Amino acid sequence: MTKADIVDIIYETLGISKKDIYKVVDSVFNKIKDEILSKNNVKISGFGSFEVKTRGRRIGRNPKTGEEKVIEARTVVSFKPSRLLKEEVNAK
Repeated sequence: MTKADIVDIIYETLGISKKDIYKVVDSVFNKIKDEILSKNNVKISGFGSFEVKTRGRRIGRNPKTGEEKVIEARTVVSFKPSRLLKEEVNAK
């Protein structure tokens, strides 16, 4: 599903202009992005949470050569679905 698909679904449901819907959808996504960039977690009830985590420095291995390599610490974003979403997915 794309942003355009989301806009089309909202347009069909509410009949608001697509231009206004794009503004709202962009605002929501930009706010989520801003919070993540500020290293804040974002929780959307009934959907899930975007969590900002720091992965520590570790030793990895090149799968082709077997050579060990240091993988530096980094910040990652993970998504954890809500219990409700997990239940709905598993019910289908």
